[in-house]
Amino acid sequence: MYLQHIKLSNFKNYEEAEFDFSDNVNGIVGENGSGKTNLLDAIHYLCFCKSFFASQDQFAVRFDSDFFAIHGDFFKREQQNTTHISCTYKLGKHKAMKANQKEYDRFSDHIGLFPLVMVSPYDNDIINEGSDIRRKFFDIIISQFDKEYLSKLIAYQKIILQRNTLLKNFIEQRQYDASLIEIFDNQLIPLANYIHEKRKLFISDILPVFNQHYRYLSQGLENVDIVYESGLNDCSFEEGMKQNEWADRKSGYTNFGVHKDDYSFQIDGRSVKRFASQGQQKSYALALKLSQFDYIFQHKGIKPILLLDDIFDKLDKKRTAQLLDLVGKEHFGQVFITDTDEIRVNAILSERGINHQIFKIKRIENQ
Repeated sequence: MYLQHIKLSNFKNYEEAEFDFSDNVNGIVGENGSGKTNLLDAIHYLCFCKSFFASQDQFAVRFDSDFFAIHGDFFKREQQNTTHISCTYKLGKHKAMKANQKEYDRFSDHIGLFPLVMVSPYDNDIINEGSDIRRKFFDIIISQFDKEYLSKLIAYQKIILQRNTLLKNFIEQRQYDASLIEIFDNQLIPLANYIHEKRKLFISDILPVFNQHYRYLSQGLENVDIVYESGLNDCSFEEGMKQNEWADRKSGYTNFGVHKDDYSFQIDGRSVKRFASQGQQKSYALALKLSQFDYIFQHKGIKPILLLDDIFDKLDKKRTAQLLDLVGKEHFGQVFITDTDEIRVNAILSERGINHQIFKIKRIENQ
């Protein structure tokens, strides 16, 4: 599968732009601020219905405009057909995703059809930021091949939000109704158990792949692990909710459940966040992304599109070389690489015999 063509209208700094891409490696070069990363984000929108960077669609609308539109044509070799995907958004209106002119009823129906992996300068956030970042990272991987998981996760999050609203109302009204809370808890039990089991199974499945990639990047010098931390590891959902009933009533927030899960990243039994060097963290984060790619490919039989944003400046030479060696061995399918230096991109890819196409992005003044 690969993206043949993309057209942008009023997307971030692009007023109007069109690109025809290679099914191999595409180098996106230009000065800082020219829009290289914005082009990658547009591709991310077509695959995930949302930005990789911004939480709100309004931030993707070009200045002095009230809408953006992204259109892309994906060719799937497996079916030998092309699918036209469009993502449009107008300020004050709802966002629309369409496949061959037919609008999706739910964005979740689109997730996983066109898998994608983004390697970004922000990847170390998976290690150093809060548990919500790690949950989101792994949930995205699982959701790309398991529609039922995504559906149950959305349902669980919606009920938790409703339960929290009710708890806050109880505090304001200075009264508590256990029977109303029980109605929400009974809906949450099967959802929480399903999500917990899927996450636990996923980590056990991905660990061998992750270990393989980390050994490749670190030359096999250390042992790594991912430990799934969940309250449901130690007690049932019902027991956990009962134990936290007073904390919920006092805080107005649901203190137990899979929305509190975390993943402990370890090297030789020690916390990566607390004890690993910057180089070890980069290897760990990159191994996670490579594992994401392989896991999706193994389960869907489709090589995800790989976006490599600013890797020559953010990764050291050793890790960059190892990553590009994988590209040269045709480990990946379609690849996009951004950089400020056209000569550097051409030289690095050419010396490895990697077939590639270069796209020059010119900075637009008065953006």
